[in-house]
Amino acid sequence: MGMMQEFKEFAVKGNAIDLAVGVIIGGAFGKIVDSIVGDLIMPIVGKIFGGLDFSSYYIPLAGQASGLALEEAKKAGAVFAYGNFITILVNFILLAFIIFMMVKQINRLKRDEPAADPEAPAEEVQLLREIRDSLKR
Repeated sequence: MGMMQEFKEFAVKGNAIDLAVGVIIGGAFGKIVDSIVGDLIMPIVGKIFGGLDFSSYYIPLAGQASGLALEEAKKAGAVFAYGNFITILVNFILLAFIIFMMVKQINRLKRDEPAADPEAPAEEVQLLREIRDSLKR
């Protein structure tokens, strides 16, 4: 029964819910970054390197003609699909950079919060002093 009680506390405390919300938001955010990379950045990179669809760059390894589309070349045999890897790598780097910037901003906002005065008494002590003073009157 101890494990069930621990699980109940874990689920009710909000840890599981916070994790689920984070995963859902992260998945949606990942789709946004995928779209930015696939639809905005990689076409520009592909244009610079001489092609419009960078993700379809590959090296045929089974003797197939290099003019085939990537899917057709995969059906014909093994291919070294470096363009798709580069697209995913750029996607990861962009996502990691965005998350880094978000965490950096959150940490900066946390540091900007005014620190409690170490000389000031705790709130409970202050309330007890006020009660004491009002009883003296």
